[in-house]
Amino acid sequence: RDPLWSRGLGDVYKRQEFIPLAEKNGLILPIGKWVIDQACQQLALWQENKVTADLTLAVNVSSKQIGQKDFSQLIKAAVTKHEINPNRLKIELTESLLQENLLETAKRMKECNDSGINFSLDDFGTGYSSLQYLKKLSFYQLKIDQSFIRDCQNHKDDQAILLTILGIAKSLNLVSIAEGVETLEQLKYLKKHGCQQFQGYLFSKPIPIAQFTYLIENWDSHTFNA
Repeated sequence: RDPLWSRGLGDVYKRQEFIPLAEKNGLILPIGKWVIDQACQQLALWQENKVTADLTLAVNVSSKQIGQKDFSQLIKAAVTKHEINPNRLKIELTESLLQENLLETAKRMKECNDSGINFSLDDFGTGYSSLQYLKKLSFYQLKIDQSFIRDCQNHKDDQAILLTILGIAKSLNLVSIAEGVETLEQLKYLKKHGCQQFQGYLFSKPIPIAQFTYLIENWDSHTFNA
């Protein structure tokens, strides 16, 4: 799901209620394992289609999931089971998650990195935004929170933060991706200042996988040339 215009479990407001409840009652672990397995299964299907073979799929994980000692083994088992290219699977972590146990998180990430699995730092700029995370953890991508995208053309403070994040990503050789892109004007501004990837309603609202596949197979990239 990269470009990432499918939000997985549903709308954000539903996820804000569902995920904390699942974490509280312990269901997040079996659910998380199932989601990762489903992601790898979908990647295996995409690999068989030359139109979708180069797509990556991003999976958000919770602190309880990455806190498991066998987290990397679970990920690698799913990759092996479905015989997918591990580079096509992307794990997304939030800044708030990193504050809980940085050293253990670094260990889990390295184990996954060694198998070719990449990590993205989600909603960058909304937490503590400590550069320590980027120094100690092996991310390959920064996701810029949509709150900085919404008024990036008109609000000087948002522009300053956005350009700083893009500069950090470039300096550290990290891929930058902007969340919440809704207009061609926003897309043009982001491209002009070096943002590399984008997600948002400009491309599509959340849709079922069958519709997504149809959309990809009939995609006209010229529509979004900036």
